Amino acid sequence: METTGESLALGVSGEAEPPPLSPRQLIWRRFRRHKMAVAGIFMLIFLILYSVVGALFVSESYANYTDTTKRLQPPSAEHPFGTDTVGRDILARTIYGGQISLLIGLFAVLVETVVGVLIGAIAGYYGGAIDSILMRFTEAMFNIPQLFLLLVMAKFFAGKIPTIQLLGRTFSGSVIVIILILGLTSWMYLARIVRADFLSLKEREFILAARTIGTSNLEIIVQHILPNSMAPIIVSATLGVASAILSEAYISFLGLGVQPPTATWGNMLDGAYNYIDSAPWLWIFPGTLIVLTVLAINFVGDGLRDALDPRTLAA
Repeated sequence: METTGESLALGVSGEAEPPPLSPRQLIWRRFRRHKMAVAGIFMLIFLILYSVVGALFVSESYANYTDTTKRLQPPSAEHPFGTDTVGRDILARTIYGGQISLLIGLFAVLVETVVGVLIGAIAGYYGGAIDSILMRFTEAMFNIPQLFLLLVMAKFFAGKIPTIQLLGRTFSGSVIVIILILGLTSWMYLARIVRADFLSLKEREFILAARTIGTSNLEIIVQHILPNSMAPIIVSATLGVASAILSEAYISFLGLGVQPPTATWGNMLDGAYNYIDSAPWLWIFPGTLIVLTVLAINFVGDGLRDALDPRTLAA
């Protein structure tokens, strides 16, 4: 006769049931079902390898080297992506431009996430007058047009911040300006999401229990509530990278973004509109890289949103 423990381990068919999946395994299973998200992951890996590994074969000095005798040459064996208006190799510039475009997206989202989570957490946890003040400030920030502010600040600080030498790279000071402006004007949606989560979670039983045993407010926020709010934060941060890359491309296309000698996919498009028909390679290659990056990030963000949704049923 079977023991009680054995009978619990056996299913209707008499076979042992598999152990339940952990939350991480469930999230990964849901994410894998999103085929476009998986494709986005592979696309992002390719683009990152293109920008990072490609730099091992092409130097930055070559990417910035001008040779007017080779200006506006179409794609060839010597220059697979062609050359630009001053004879620079477009393939080499897309490699180093990709590094800056991706870094701007990542660091801008880092600033956005820190500010948004900080304001949303304080407003949602403490409530009352603090919540009212922070939310009125958030609403005021919504009324500031980001693109207009980017154009004005980029124009104001143009040439005033010296170039920076870091890890053997030369960065235009405008990179820092773009990162800060993008990050400091994009945190409002995330702050409201985090605030809503904190308002809900702070009344849960496990938070009340933590208070009764004398846990400090900081520990409750960092160790108990914040980990339970990570799903929307991760999704928002992922999609924010794509938005930051596009915003940088907008202003760089207008000639007010990241300034030379630093290349980005966005500022490579500056001036390409004069050669849309005669030299389409000037905009096709950097434009395609921007589109692929934004699509890949959005696909991954959609997949994470579905995978991290607690209402998604596990199968």
